[in-house]
Amino acid sequence: MKLTFLGAAGTVTGSKYLLETGGLRILVDCGLFQGYKNLRLLNWQPLPVRPTEIDAVVLTHAHLDHSGALPLLVREGYRGPVLTTHGTRELCGLLLPDSGHLQEADAEFANRHKTSRHQPALPLYTEEDAHRALKLFKPLDFDEPLTLGALQLRLRPAGHILGASSVELRQGERTLLMSGDIGRPDDLMMKPPVPIAHADTLVIESTYGDRQHDDGDHAAELADVIRRTAARGGMVIIPAFAVGRAQALLYQIWLLKQANRIPDLPVFLDSPMAIDTTGIYQRHANEHRLSVDECRHMAQVARFCRTPDQSRELNQLTYPAIIISASGMATGGRILHHLMNHLGDRRCSVVFAGFQAGGTRGARLVAGERSIRIFGQDVVVNAEVVSIPGMSAHADAAQIIQWLGTLSHAPQHIYITHGEHDAADALRRRIQRELGWRASVPMMGDCVDVPLAV
Repeated sequence: MKLTFLGAAGTVTGSKYLLETGGLRILVDCGLFQGYKNLRLLNWQPLPVRPTEIDAVVLTHAHLDHSGALPLLVREGYRGPVLTTHGTRELCGLLLPDSGHLQEADAEFANRHKTSRHQPALPLYTEEDAHRALKLFKPLDFDEPLTLGALQLRLRPAGHILGASSVELRQGERTLLMSGDIGRPDDLMMKPPVPIAHADTLVIESTYGDRQHDDGDHAAELADVIRRTAARGGMVIIPAFAVGRAQALLYQIWLLKQANRIPDLPVFLDSPMAIDTTGIYQRHANEHRLSVDECRHMAQVARFCRTPDQSRELNQLTYPAIIISASGMATGGRILHHLMNHLGDRRCSVVFAGFQAGGTRGARLVAGERSIRIFGQDVVVNAEVVSIPGMSAHADAAQIIQWLGTLSHAPQHIYITHGEHDAADALRRRIQRELGWRASVPMMGDCVDVPLAV
């Protein structure tokens, strides 16, 4: 089997892996590049394989850095199946049309305000392209076997978010396992990733490959910033991924209120996608740790803002409150309007609860930049900016090593992807030092042979 790294190699975004064996071409993940402009420009570059020549796409999970380029692939001619779990199919039903809508809105804004060198500016893809892509989805149960040519495919629970899976491809007695994003064994909401048991070759993520989640009380960190912001009379603004992070924050805030650890401030969930995702979590109770009652409390702790008018009304608030809105790295969406309104206010706080990819507004704010450009305007940063990276849904380096330790025998090789350079290489060194296994960090476009046939 030939494996080509078309994304998430040397970077933490744009996951795409092309597998070729026996005349079969399988694309595992089809993600958008995000963050730095030089990476985002890669979204406009054609794949080295024609979409019409790809036989199947397999998605590990719904986050846009793993699924967000699928509408573009379909627009360029892909017509095969998109294989993934039921949870991922439901979440992509929210994420992909919203992404297409934002692409169109960004292009319309650029044309109206003449902020693009391109005349006219065009969307990468449209909401209609996303709906066409969704028609190709063929959901599978976890661990349901499927034959693809000479390969046997299984999707194994990976934790992280609803529907997230690792992709197992077996031919004869040999197995290739592609981790996707690995969840934490101690996640507040999601169950831990299942043990690996057997794999001869692995492709593994390294988002936190050079870090370890601190053992601090992250709930206490969140409670502290909420209490001191309320005492100042300010607003707590939380950029949050609509899928996974927003729900974890709602649940954590409900727990804090129940324990009287924070004042009973009003909470607003200003993201139609996050609102709908909360309902999906309630329908997939078997995949996470929360009971039916806990899911209900998670949903009821916030007032839902679905319409643009409801979102704009939040600008008129004159009392302390908590606003949770997307996107989680402040790259787009309604959160930008809240940042425009509150970053200049010393009474307010902006809380980032998780990883911020390089080049995003979130990463720049966490790094301490005192002026951020939003909608073509430079916005002064006077608000308190707080980062709580320990709330991430990714396994850290030690937890990845622990997960790898569930293997029954040493693999032939581990390819480390989906991480910044330092993180990926740190994990490579740790695997070699602690486990004694062969590991390497591929770069974009690298092609390797994976032995599968007996």
